[in-house]
Amino acid sequence: MPSVGASLFWIALCAVIAPLLAGLVPRKLVPEVVLLLIAGIVIGPHVLDIAVAGSEIGLLRELGLGMLFLLAGYEIDTSELSGRGGRRALVTWLGCLVLAFAVVGLLGLTGAINAEIAVAIALTSTALGTLLPILKDSGMLETRLGRTVLNHGAFGELGPVVAMAVLLGSRGALASLLVLAAFAALAVAVAYIPASVRREGSKLLAIIRLGSETTAQTTVRLTILLLVTLGALATIFDLDIILGAFAAGFILRRTVPAGDEKLEAKLDGLAFGLLIPVFFITSGMAIDVKAVAAAPGVLIAFLLLILLVRGLPVFFAERFDRGPAGTDAPPTVRDRGRVALYAATGLPLIVAVTEVAVDAGQMTTANASILVAAGAITVLVLPLSASLLAPKPVEAHVR
Repeated sequence: MPSVGASLFWIALCAVIAPLLAGLVPRKLVPEVVLLLIAGIVIGPHVLDIAVAGSEIGLLRELGLGMLFLLAGYEIDTSELSGRGGRRALVTWLGCLVLAFAVVGLLGLTGAINAEIAVAIALTSTALGTLLPILKDSGMLETRLGRTVLNHGAFGELGPVVAMAVLLGSRGALASLLVLAAFAALAVAVAYIPASVRREGSKLLAIIRLGSETTAQTTVRLTILLLVTLGALATIFDLDIILGAFAAGFILRRTVPAGDEKLEAKLDGLAFGLLIPVFFITSGMAIDVKAVAAAPGVLIAFLLLILLVRGLPVFFAERFDRGPAGTDAPPTVRDRGRVALYAATGLPLIVAVTEVAVDAGQMTTANASILVAAGAITVLVLPLSASLLAPKPVEAHVR
């Protein structure tokens, strides 16, 4: 078995090679995330077997997952979520969930699918954290289409996490709702702590500001403390760490509503420089290639179900988008297709849902691998397809 040091070396090497290869592709058509997943598959135990994700690397992976969702929550504009676009995204996700239960329930009657609840929840997810670096690199975050993707992604992350806690928990639905309410109350209480610290004239605030530009790096350390605190609270309540990380991102945005470029640059360096690449590479390492290759029909079926249950409702819902003031022109069919493809991209939550189902004995590891592989393929293919649908930039002609 490969040692921790050797495994970490191969993971670090893959993390360096991936962006270099991505930079060689014209128009950045192949996102770096795709290459990180492929690299993980290659070095993982199911192909070359030169790296393993033990408990030590698993800790880095958990921190990478947490940073991924913290940054995703930080990018969400809460006013957007409560506005017309956010309400449409919420209704669309609820429609996706109903459609998923109907389709998977019918397939379950034939015996084609087990663990119907887990599969249905997984099909409705959107990998907003995975899409975030792709949207950042393409400069889409500040565009109308980018904000629409963020709206669908926010509910495509939060909705499945809540559904997973309520429907897959061992306590029962009512007890799970009470636990969620208790977690939300504590998260709100935590949110008031930084607000009081940031009161102008506070000596503690002056110390934090002074230390942010020294080796103390107080703002970065406080952000990590916030992430770990909410993650620990989620664990105590037997909830997924994703919920805690997402809440930490919302609290961080509430603390610095106008943004903080210096803090954001430091967090990006920590997250995208180390922790997030480890998460994606180890996610690729977990895919059982033999199990996937043994059932290509099931893999294709899962892919089609993701497009049907998540992509198609989003495509139709975007027909009603008229902009924030209701005066803008509706999006083109091409743009609606791009939003639908981005919304149907899923992986981290599929991994989380399948892990819960496997631990509960509702799903076999082989079927979990196939479903995770389907999620990985959506990350490999759908953002690339959305990029190909983007209109080519108009070149200026100089006379």
